Amino acid sequence: MPGHPADCGQIRQNLLPAATRGKDCRPLSTPVLESLPALKNLFNSPSCAIFGTMSDSLVVNEIYLSLQGESTFAGLPCIFIRLTACDLRCSYCDTAYAFTEGKKQTLPDILAEVKRLASPYTPSQITDHGSRLPLVELTGGEPLLQKSSLPLMQQLGDAGFTVLLETSGAHDISAIDPRVHRIVDLKCPSSGEVARNRLANIPHLKATDEIKFVIGAREDYDWARQQIAAHNLAAVCPLLFSWVHPLTPEQQHPALKPVPAGLTPISRVELVDRIIADALPVRFQIQQHKVIWPPEQRGV
Repeated sequence: MPGHPADCGQIRQNLLPAATRGKDCRPLSTPVLESLPALKNLFNSPSCAIFGTMSDSLVVNEIYLSLQGESTFAGLPCIFIRLTACDLRCSYCDTAYAFTEGKKQTLPDILAEVKRLASPYTPSQITDHGSRLPLVELTGGEPLLQKSSLPLMQQLGDAGFTVLLETSGAHDISAIDPRVHRIVDLKCPSSGEVARNRLANIPHLKATDEIKFVIGAREDYDWARQQIAAHNLAAVCPLLFSWVHPLTPEQQHPALKPVPAGLTPISRVELVDRIIADALPVRFQIQQHKVIWPPEQRGV
């Protein structure tokens, strides 16, 4: 069913470039694997195990310390763990480099790097959320494609970190450690991926979670309003409205889905005006990191 976790064959179909997509988990040809070194060992395993089952490793695109640019935690120091691979191709995706780039790292090595980056901070540095600094966020890509993201989040929580998860909303969130703050997308029509929304996640959301709508068209705004009303989302958790920041030439990727025809673009000003006029109980947000640094800059 749309929105449910993909099996290995489905993951391959979505992760690989169109010209190289396979139909099952049989080993890929050498030229294809050499062009995708981060995934070479993954797809040649009998069960594509790093995606489908628990292991002691993850494929990591990057780990870095910066400021949290979005959510109710925006502006706070945060260590980002960006995992490789995604099975969606949203029209506005600004991290397409994480589709295939990355290297395999063990969970102990990842945890050690997080602790190294966090070492200038002391456990007594607490935010008004009651959260220890720096925060730690798993993002992607789609972190939930790699099942070992679950024990990593648990281990980070056990180490005393406040853990955030950015997820597309296309995968089951019910098994995630309850200490994790889950920031879950509901994909709007202009993403090209609205059919992938896993609405079965909504009953699992808590007050400490957040729902994000990325708005690029008037139709997105109307759709988001309908979802808020239909599911009484304002009573569930904070709601985020994020305007689609245009992609720079460096961020554009041929695998991204086109914006569906017939949609009317919406400006930041119009979006804010409509939020105020309709008295929506949402938080408008900008991606702070794109204001501070060039939008295409990595590691920020």
